[in-house]
Amino acid sequence: MINSHEQFLFGATLTVDCQALRQNWLHLKSKSGSAECAAVVKANGYGLGLELVVPELWSAGCRTFFVAIPIEAQTVRQLAPQATVYLLGGLYQGAEAWLHNFAIRPVLGSVEELKSWSAYCQSQSCKLPAAIHFDTGMNRLGLLPEDTEIIEPLLKDFNCTLVMSHLACADEPKPDFNQNQLKKFDRIANFYPNCNASLANSAGVFLGTDYHFQMTRPGIAIYGGTALPGPTPLAPVVHLSSRVIQIRTAASGETVGYGGRQMVQRDTRLAIIATGYADGYLRAGGCENDKAGALAYCAGHYIPVCGRISMDLIALDVTDVPDDKIERGTLIELLGAHIKIDDLATRCGTIGYEILTNLGGRYNRNAINHSPNSQV
Repeated sequence: MINSHEQFLFGATLTVDCQALRQNWLHLKSKSGSAECAAVVKANGYGLGLELVVPELWSAGCRTFFVAIPIEAQTVRQLAPQATVYLLGGLYQGAEAWLHNFAIRPVLGSVEELKSWSAYCQSQSCKLPAAIHFDTGMNRLGLLPEDTEIIEPLLKDFNCTLVMSHLACADEPKPDFNQNQLKKFDRIANFYPNCNASLANSAGVFLGTDYHFQMTRPGIAIYGGTALPGPTPLAPVVHLSSRVIQIRTAASGETVGYGGRQMVQRDTRLAIIATGYADGYLRAGGCENDKAGALAYCAGHYIPVCGRISMDLIALDVTDVPDDKIERGTLIELLGAHIKIDDLATRCGTIGYEILTNLGGRYNRNAINHSPNSQV
């Protein structure tokens, strides 16, 4: 923690609400019904930090975690020694002994990976656990449904603890696509009656019990991102505020920022804040004459970005904010109760996942509402 008198060391502060994090996971758990609710914590806990996210979710009752790459799996294992950890990226070549040593379960998505894991288990004379992943419509990773009979002989050498697939369009209004994937996966899951099955991501949790099987795997929703269009019961987890380092005025007709792409149409009061694209605030959030940009929030007012986003600075139009409500040192909300992750994402032409996972390393990071039971 940074002492209060040393806050000047940072231009902006990123606060994680641990209670909201736990609350969101518990809500997703309740929506999962009888299925186990796991947690996807890849991309360094969606940008929030594995060291913070994993203990908090463990304290809430989460016992199974999914990551993308081996170093993330190793970190989760160190943070939660008793957890079940799945490696979504599959079996990296030459990683068999490492996975065995750290008790990480690979998600096997090709015949080659299955052969490698099977051969390693034979060499160790033990049936180690792993998941198998089928592609039902994503065309990314995963075995093909027609591979089912081909791989059957390989399964005798290891313990298949989970059969899974991934929904491609669960967060979009494409019910036929979702139903198609569900039918394909249901046939696959029935072929492996002794394995738990998992299909639902964050949005899939809300598609109903048919999609839940024995395990759900929410990700973005845990961190306050929108899983489906419309109102969400999920609480904001990330609060990002940046300090004003200067207030200045641009006369009507003058331009603001690099390239002179934003001309102000009135005498405009500008607040310059100490955040930019080097901090992970997307450059696409900038404003030009023919393009609206991102919004921030201060003292009851939504305030627009003015001009392009710089590496370390953003100009905000605060003309409508009363003079006595904003000054040098005032903190401006960039994410939080008023500026939601997905609202900012929409104005940047992207998705909430990119907003979260781009959160930079120059912030003063802290957490509130720690669980007293978050030690694992």
